[in-house]
Amino acid sequence: MQLQWFPGHMAKTRRMITENLKLVDVVIELVDARLPLASRNPEIDKIVKNKPRIIVLNKCDMADEETNKKWIKYFRDRNLCAMLADSQSGFGVKERGRCIETVLKEKFLKDEARGIQRHAVRMMIVGIPNVGKSSFINRISGRAATKTGDRPGITQTKQWIRIAGKYELLDTPGILWPKFEDPLTARKIAYTGGIKDEIIDVEELAFFLLKFLQKYYSEMLDTRYKIENTEDFDAYDLLEEIGRKRGCMISGGNVDMMRASNLVLDDFRSARIGRISLETPPEK
Repeated sequence: MQLQWFPGHMAKTRRMITENLKLVDVVIELVDARLPLASRNPEIDKIVKNKPRIIVLNKCDMADEETNKKWIKYFRDRNLCAMLADSQSGFGVKERGRCIETVLKEKFLKDEARGIQRHAVRMMIVGIPNVGKSSFINRISGRAATKTGDRPGITQTKQWIRIAGKYELLDTPGILWPKFEDPLTARKIAYTGGIKDEIIDVEELAFFLLKFLQKYYSEMLDTRYKIENTEDFDAYDLLEEIGRKRGCMISGGNVDMMRASNLVLDDFRSARIGRISLETPPEK
């Protein structure tokens, strides 16, 4: 699954981020807590450089709780301020205030020493499509300030959003990088819906997802689909059995594998299978 593309609006977003970086005090980078490295755009590192930054592991309610703790330690060990958040329920969202005070402490002290009155903190939200940026913004602003959706590409233009108190926020569209060199990275992002299903092989995607779940979360598969010892199945046979159990049938008594594949992907993306992390922090 090696994908290459650089749609015009993504090239435009890169220029937009670069041009507006000087207008903000801090960058808030949203990643998907289920795949914190795969959902980090390496282009963002090149663009943001040394600008104060906060890493928000969004959708933490869908990721393995113990693995979440390991990821927070991983980022903090690298001198990056990181926090967990669930934009849907609001869990952890208020932590951003403490993180902002931490990463901007030196700036605030310098301004105070110079007698400069503290102004509203200007933030920029960045992240690849479908990591929950719009939901996060709506949660911290306390209103439906932006459109939301479970498909990539909802946010199309930049917009300034005033937040009650002492914050102003610049939203930007999600930005992907022009090429996925690592097919595993592309596959992980596709599992979560960050790549449109229309441009990938959904059956292949469900097959590889089931192979991963069989290895690391077989008990959750057993429980969700009421199939004993799912780890003993061939992944394709398991997909077929799930389709049969869930009534994904077509004429001739055959399983509709496309429908079964979409069912498995939907169950994963909505966390109906359980809290699952696709990545753990590298040991080195």
